[in-house]
Parts: sequence; C-alpha cells; structure tokens
Amino acid sequence: MALEKLLTSHRKWMQAALREARRAFDEGEIPVGAVVVKNEMIVGRGRNMVERLLDPTAHAELLAITAACTTLESKLLRGATLYVTLEPCPMCAGAIVWSRLDRVVFGAFDEKAGAASTLYNIPQDARLNHTVEIVSGVESESAADILKAFFQKRRQTSDK
Repeated sequence: MALEKLLTSHRKWMQAALREARRAFDEGEIPVGAVVVKNEMIVGRGRNMVERLLDPTAHAELLAITAACTTLESKLLRGATLYVTLEPCPMCAGAIVWSRLDRVVFGAFDEKAGAASTLYNIPQDARLNHTVEIVSGVESESAADILKAFFQKRRQTSDK
C-alpha cells in the first residue's frame, strides 16, 4: 500500500513536469519539463529553453533548480525532489549533486546522454560528496511519446 501511494505521488508530480514539456514542445524546444517539489509543493519549474535563450545550459532541470533555489532562498535543496521527463544529462546530473537534492524521478531513459543510469550514474557515484536517490521510468511512455512526436514533426518540417 505504501509503495502504491508513493507511485501515485510520483505520477502526480511527473504530470506537472509533462505539462512543462508540452509547453516546451509548443515553443519549438526539445520537450523536456521539470519541477522541484518540497513539502508537497512545487517550488521550481523549468522547461527546455535552449533555443529561446540561445543558451546550451538552459535545460529544464537547471532552470527548475535555479527557480527552486530562488523560491527557497538557498543554494541547497535538501529535502526536495526533482521530477524530470527525460533522464538528466551529465551537466544536469552534476547540478543535481551540487544542489544537494534528495531524489530525482525521471520518465524516459536517454540512451545518448543519460547520466542518471544509462551511460553514467553521476548522482549515485559514491566518490562524490553527495549521492542522490534515483527513481526511473515514471510515466515513461508519456515522456517518450512527446519526444518522439517532436522529432517526427521536426523531420517532417525539414523535409519540406
């Protein structure tokens, strides 16, 4: 019963991250969304804004972490969970460790750049001064579907 309640909670917050991903999709960005949750409240939101900001570091995770730090007036996010629709890349995984998040819950695995289990596992590397719990595959089909739709649309547009 406790596991079922936890999964329901993870799905709830992942739905919020998926809404951010849909906004990114509508803005022509790779559709990745993220939210930071602490004490059952969203304290930070982010979606990919690399194209809009012309900034290769404007990933959903980094923007959500920055927003959460601003909201909480702290550079550390102890007691918080990051929900993100795609497995974090190495850059984002590093920020996750440095911000001292307790947990990352992600949807789709990233076979080309995943750094939270697929290619690397930076958040759980015991050689670092902080490790982060990883929960993977929450709402993975929905997260993967929006990415597939985006790249299919992009290919169709480039074929014209």
